[in-house]
Amino acid sequence: MPTPESALFLAKKPKVPPTFDGVDYADTPRLKAAQDAIIREQWIKSMMARLVREELGKCYYREGVNHLEKCGALRDRYFEALKDAKVRGYLFEQQNYVPKE
Repeated sequence: MPTPESALFLAKKPKVPPTFDGVDYADTPRLKAAQDAIIREQWIKSMMARLVREELGKCYYREGVNHLEKCGALRDRYFEALKDAKVRGYLFEQQNYVPKE
């Protein structure tokens, strides 16, 4: 069962989706909130890849010579997580945003 989120955490949590859809660039607080949400999502993906890597290391150590067959699911999950694990920032998405019509 997940732990309830504290009021302090909820106050800092971004209220906008991690995209620039519908963000007016003249509205600075909303723009900064979108930038923060994008960076936060990238860090979450990076940390998830890190957790899977740590579990994979434990599995390799625990299973020894049988790690190829016993840790295959974790290995595949780690390779999938590596695709999005890099924190790239928001600048490229912000400068090359094409509004949807």
